[in-house]
Amino acid sequence: MRDGELLDALVVGAGFSGLTAARRLAAAGQSVRVLEARDVVGGRVRAARLAARTVDVGGQWVGAGHERLVALAGEAGATLVAQYDQGKHLLQIGDRLRRFSGVIPPASPLALAETALAMQRIEWLKRGVRADAPWQHARAERLDALTLDQWRRRWVRSAGARALFDAAARAIFCVEPAQISMLGFLQYLRANRSLDYLVGTTGGAQAFIVDGGMQQLARWLADTLGEVVQTGAEVVAITQQDDRVSVRLSDGRGYHARRLIMALAPSATAAMTITPACAERIQLAQGLPMGSVIKCVIAYPRAFWREAGLSGELVSNRSPLSPVFDASPADESMGVLAGFVAGRLATQYSGDDTARRDAVLAGLANAFGPAAAKPLDYVDYDWTTAPYSHGCYVGVPTPGTLSRLGPAFRRPTGRIHWAGTETATEWTGYIEGALESGERAAAEVDAALRTAH
Repeated sequence: MRDGELLDALVVGAGFSGLTAARRLAAAGQSVRVLEARDVVGGRVRAARLAARTVDVGGQWVGAGHERLVALAGEAGATLVAQYDQGKHLLQIGDRLRRFSGVIPPASPLALAETALAMQRIEWLKRGVRADAPWQHARAERLDALTLDQWRRRWVRSAGARALFDAAARAIFCVEPAQISMLGFLQYLRANRSLDYLVGTTGGAQAFIVDGGMQQLARWLADTLGEVVQTGAEVVAITQQDDRVSVRLSDGRGYHARRLIMALAPSATAAMTITPACAERIQLAQGLPMGSVIKCVIAYPRAFWREAGLSGELVSNRSPLSPVFDASPADESMGVLAGFVAGRLATQYSGDDTARRDAVLAGLANAFGPAAAKPLDYVDYDWTTAPYSHGCYVGVPTPGTLSRLGPAFRRPTGRIHWAGTETATEWTGYIEGALESGERAAAEVDAALRTAH
């Protein structure tokens, strides 16, 4: 573009939401440019090399019902592979290791009964919460003032049931139950069907993987846009004027557009200077901190757990890595386990690569046997310290945030429009939600531009 040229739209962030928004606007005939601070596209997806193959150390799964993402994979010519889940799963609570089938792990009769009652109550509460407007619930302020931990302490009493509940919360949100509001928890469930769906494989949120890695889809999207996408472009300041939005990069370059889409997690905007300042957006950035997670992917000469009749799935409160899934390639040329160090454990193990690797392998060996301590290769990615992300998978609503600030989630701030999976009205927290949010933001901007003309 020429220096000083006024574009129709700027998009900040080249994750799936930003790339989708830019693609929709370009198809509508609007001039657009995407500015991405990282040197790669994809946002919270990331590729790495493991034993000479490409693996995902960021967002990985295509869930059942994620129709936009399935369509995108088809356009890009990518192959979806069903998540391997044959055999028994493992549950490790303390020193006890059990095998089980299905979604509900084994527990004592008391724990099972208590868990069933708690799930029924959660389903009842969830029905009254709108995924697109949870703050409109009749008891929104009360539910939002309550943490998930406080609710769990009242309704889940047995140690076994609490261990299962806490493990599920960490796996889904990458925070401790005391860090998320009950209203935020219910809204997330409402946007993503159910708790069973969120922790499930076949028919659930972990139904399929993309052969060759998820980031290839982001690269394909960026390639369809060509020179419109600019990486290594860190936005440090945004200024709104009567007829335009001006953006300044860290290297001093500037861009101008009639409208701007901010396609980032709310917390990622905190480092930018936005003029005029908006108190609601500042507080949303503070009230939706990212979860804490380190993703680990481990390769073995073969998937030895399958030979033992195991699926590779592990839920544990003893191993730092939980949950764990089989991520072996479709050609079975090697065995691969992928898992997550989440919540307080991610903070504990961040910063010491050697200690983390040793603890992860020791935990796997304790659950799967000695062969798990002898990997062919190992790679991990610490999202808690990742530049421009500072966590994953999603911004987590702290108590009081949704009921006070929820209406500002998707409401334009002058000429600035908001995208990102946190703003999705369905499939919040997933790539599918990012795609939905990009479509919505693009439609808003296109309508505003056409009205102005």
